[in-house]
Amino acid sequence: MRYAIRRPHVGPTFVAAVVALATVTACSNGTSDGPAGPTSGAGTPSPVTSAPTSPSPPPSPTPTRTYPLSVAPLTVPAVRSHEAARGPGWRPTPQAGVVVAAGSEGLADEGRLLAGELKIAYRGAVAARAGDVELALGGKGAPESYTLTTRDDRVRITGPDQAGVFYGTRTLKQSVKGSGAMPEGTVTDAPAKPQRGLNLDIARKFFTAEWIEARLREMADLKLNQFGLHFSDDQGFRIASDTHPEIVSAQHLTKAEVRRILALAQTLHITVVPEIDSPGHLGAVLRAYPDLRLLNVQGVPRQGAIDISKPASARLIDELLREYAGLFPGGWFHVGADEYQALTVRNPAASYPQLAAAAREKYGPQAGVQDLAEGWLNDRAAVVRDTGKVAKAWNDGFFRGGVVTADKRIEVEYWTGKEIGARPPIEYLQEGRKVVNLNDEFLYYVLGEPNQFTYPTGRRIYEQWTPLVLRGTTPVPARYGPQILGGRFAVWCDLSQAQTQAQVADGIRMPLTATAQKLWDARTPTASWEQFRALAVKVRG
Repeated sequence: MRYAIRRPHVGPTFVAAVVALATVTACSNGTSDGPAGPTSGAGTPSPVTSAPTSPSPPPSPTPTRTYPLSVAPLTVPAVRSHEAARGPGWRPTPQAGVVVAAGSEGLADEGRLLAGELKIAYRGAVAARAGDVELALGGKGAPESYTLTTRDDRVRITGPDQAGVFYGTRTLKQSVKGSGAMPEGTVTDAPAKPQRGLNLDIARKFFTAEWIEARLREMADLKLNQFGLHFSDDQGFRIASDTHPEIVSAQHLTKAEVRRILALAQTLHITVVPEIDSPGHLGAVLRAYPDLRLLNVQGVPRQGAIDISKPASARLIDELLREYAGLFPGGWFHVGADEYQALTVRNPAASYPQLAAAAREKYGPQAGVQDLAEGWLNDRAAVVRDTGKVAKAWNDGFFRGGVVTADKRIEVEYWTGKEIGARPPIEYLQEGRKVVNLNDEFLYYVLGEPNQFTYPTGRRIYEQWTPLVLRGTTPVPARYGPQILGGRFAVWCDLSQAQTQAQVADGIRMPLTATAQKLWDARTPTASWEQFRALAVKVRG
């Protein structure tokens, strides 16, 4: 008999779950309620006598197994809902296998991966039998949602899309890793936010393809689905180029390596989002094009800034955007737009008269340098849009009060409230813009900790941050939640030699884990930080 006890938002209650699963293990090995087992109402049998007229004694009752009510599986992030039941659960055996349902042959990659992880056979599109895990597409539900049912010594994972089924396999993998079994019952699960990820700066510090691939695998087990790749900045341009090989740094990823990374990401349901930051942060590009550097009225160049009054500047950047849009198949392209140095001086028009003149010529007599920069953002976003992608840009590239307004289709990546003319996040939301959370107070891992940055901790993210906390520590009103698409934990390599690749991987492990939990389920966790951390170590290794 199944007991339909709905347990919404079951957190990783580590001790209770381990005790319950230990009981299940004992029961499945033959342990019963007592020496003779339960009587099922038959009472104690009469003693046998030698009298020939005495009736035969009733048979002793057959012992039956009983099981405690199941608890939610042990996973990070925690599953959002678990319907408990009584039963032995499921554990991998030598006879077990992974199969895909008829009509769901597109799940073959997910099936093979899971079978390898659980060390059981992959049998393809055949009927499930006792002991099997079956993967199936179908049913209603939000994107990336899944239902995982454990019953009758079988596991069935269904979802409306391949990503949802894949996340169900991550739940099964972690539960088996942490406790040896998948508890009886039904998990119903879906992410709170559609964009959940990691951002990596490989422009200032080169990271190998192998290191990036290891992070992708780590992300997948945490149900993260977006990897931002910042590969162009003042210090380096780190991916090979066919259109402009002269700008590429000596240490860089080849296009073959990038395609290998992209192929792995695709199998793990992760979208890689490339970023070419402009009109600032272009120092590596401008070393090959010194005539396009932005010069002030005294003829002094500004670090990394391109002169956006020159048509050749737009042609160069657009050629790069189109080249890399063709390399990266995902649905987004990040065009930067932050920290343009022309807008950090007291009087931009006086310091950069060529920009002021170009603004008036293009946008009218009331336009200024700010409008020229906003127009640059819109133009680069249009190039990206023509390739079939959505543009992203940093929040300090969106200005108020000008003649030109940033296109509403550009996603705002909110990271700072410290820039000149800083705008609070609620202004972007009130304009109806879609926002992604990269709050530098919680989610910025900046090598060497310059400019008052400190390495973020998983505990602080777990206990204090949610996607509503876009700036500082104060959340925006909950009514704006639907406009906040998610968030990414970001690694920036300002002091590139401060840590090795291995140290970065170790340093971001728990902060990234905590971020994944809060993006999958933004509600206050039921488990303490100590419980969560212990669970993460157990199920992730």
